[in-house]
Amino acid sequence: MQKTKLMAIVILTGLISAACTKPAEKVEEDTQTATLTNPEVQSVIDELGLVYVEEGAQYIITYDEVNAAQQAWCDALVKIGQTKEEGGDYRKVAEQVLSEAYNYDYGKVFFKPTLAFGDQTFRNDKKGALSYFVGGDPDFPNDKGFALTPWVKARYDNAGSDNQGIQIYGSVAITMGNVWVTDKEGNETMVEKTWVFKKGIDGKLRIIVHKSSLPFNPS
Repeated sequence: MQKTKLMAIVILTGLISAACTKPAEKVEEDTQTATLTNPEVQSVIDELGLVYVEEGAQYIITYDEVNAAQQAWCDALVKIGQTKEEGGDYRKVAEQVLSEAYNYDYGKVFFKPTLAFGDQTFRNDKKGALSYFVGGDPDFPNDKGFALTPWVKARYDNAGSDNQGIQIYGSVAITMGNVWVTDKEGNETMVEKTWVFKKGIDGKLRIIVHKSSLPFNPS
């Protein structure tokens, strides 16, 4: 009887061991499959010499795309103010910019504009961002409409040279540098800007983080 019980325990132990081992091997297999990088993405990674791309990346942002997205933002800022000057629907243009350049319609955006303070320093939704650009929202009484100055020219530069101010992690890219805006009188203002872009499945880059500030003045 004792011998039979011992055999039963051995058999049961073997079954448990087999049951545990096989799924573990499968999990490892699945993990390896999941982390394989898309071959087209890998070729871009190799071509650009990127070293920070996440494992298993299925989408890749290029330096050209990041630079184009930054300039597009500058051009859109000018267009909002120009539309107002021409008597057009500048609010509609601003809404379009927020839908096309930012990730509000697809997910979360962190937006910290230059001239904001107190409990309205950080804008967690499109409504708050729209108010910053064009004003007119009683919920944000301090907003005068940054884009309505109007600015007649806007440009950007990234820190360093040769795209040193851009980090690419596959479908996400981070930039750090300055944006220069010029008003009708020719006065130029510089703000420090950090952007994070995410590439959607439609291939478009959208801003998921916007951090802007004026340079520190020690005097």
